[in-house]
Amino acid sequence: MVNYVALMLFVVSTCGSPGPNNFMIMSSGVSHGWRRSIPHLIGINTGFPVMVVAVGLGLGGFLHSYPVFYSLLRPIGVAYLLYLAWRIASAPVDVDAAHLGKPLSVLEAALFQWFNPKAWTMVIGAVVTYATVSGNYLIQILIIALAFMILGTPCTGSWLWLGVSLKRILPGPKQLRVFNLAMAILLAVSILPVISETYRSFMS
Repeated sequence: MVNYVALMLFVVSTCGSPGPNNFMIMSSGVSHGWRRSIPHLIGINTGFPVMVVAVGLGLGGFLHSYPVFYSLLRPIGVAYLLYLAWRIASAPVDVDAAHLGKPLSVLEAALFQWFNPKAWTMVIGAVVTYATVSGNYLIQILIIALAFMILGTPCTGSWLWLGVSLKRILPGPKQLRVFNLAMAILLAVSILPVISETYRSFMS
């Protein structure tokens, strides 16, 4: 059966640590504020549990049996992440333009989970570690997904709150531009291992 304490610690540590989702939600908080970033927050914390269920119930086995699909998914994910990094870097920095800018929707943030390298690592790690052959496997997968939804939401929300708080202390458009560029660079750097692995797989 699921080790609840260990699972909770795993969820909090992985959802609360730096990564693409948290960099992006913090940047959204700075650029768009709390209220307009709520759909992005909801998309992360519903899309990821759905991914847990899908992988836990068989998609992971399908990708393992047919690795060509995963090989195709990785470069698409890298390209999408780089596009999002550019979107952060080029986000409007003056008040009126930022208000007109478009934060991620619920669906966009949910679909992003499938292109997020950290999300794949977290899902596979959680399913392999905390779902066992003993007991009801479906119930265990649902418990893991629910844990990510319940505990992951305040973790991601804290990064959004940090972004909203930073917006209040950034003195002007120039400083906001520097912040956006820093977030875009961090997002790009976070996928360097995936870019390197993808390059090696195509060259081999």
